[in-house]
Amino acid sequence: MSIGYTTIGQGTEHVLVFHGWFGDYTAWEPSFKALDTAKFTYIFIDYRGYGKSAALSGNYSMREIAADANELAHKLQLKSVHLIGHSMGGMAMQRFILDCDPDIQVKSAIGVTPVPASGGQLDENAWGLFAGAIKQDQNRYAIINFTTGNRLSATWINQLVQSSRATTNEAAFAGYLDAWVKENFADEIHRIQTPMLVCIGEHDGAINADAMQATYLTWYPSCELQVIPNAGHYPMQETPIDLITRLETFMRKHS
Repeated sequence: MSIGYTTIGQGTEHVLVFHGWFGDYTAWEPSFKALDTAKFTYIFIDYRGYGKSAALSGNYSMREIAADANELAHKLQLKSVHLIGHSMGGMAMQRFILDCDPDIQVKSAIGVTPVPASGGQLDENAWGLFAGAIKQDQNRYAIINFTTGNRLSATWINQLVQSSRATTNEAAFAGYLDAWVKENFADEIHRIQTPMLVCIGEHDGAINADAMQATYLTWYPSCELQVIPNAGHYPMQETPIDLITRLETFMRKHS
């Protein structure tokens, strides 16, 4: 049984989208009206234990996400793809490039507030906050508030917390936390030659320009960094039109 997915568009350029830790593909819904569905076909995947893949269990690792995405690409008979990875999905996106079958061409890769291949590397205090979010909604609220600059509507943050609870199960949520924090395959990524863009929000308290300079821009000499004004960790919700314009401009350059 393959993972669940949602397809939007009828274009000849196919885009695999890897979501983040705090919920399934529906985190991208505010951006759907901005998508160029004539040029692109977007394939939003749901990891095991999330959304349309809620019934699927697994080991909840980056390799598993990559293998499931690879299987889906073959099922859909994709010969070439662009990749977009949000947060934890940025780490999964890099694992996919390393592990995908050679008959699938990866034209471009875009990390949206992405976790690097070296993992989250949380200190003891941060680990306590994030591990506590498995059970405690107040921890989820605190994480979202911090990573969006302590500036946004409490109503919106609470809705994101409830969505994260509704679209994930605790086993998967806990397993993927271990994956994006503790896995590290930075020693492998010298093999990646894919054109790459990273987009971060100016108010993100975690994935900031310094973190990107120390990782993505150091590891991938041709990688481009763009900072999105008035956004934090969720630009697909905070500034959806701006984000999609940037993503599609980059993908068009590599179509």
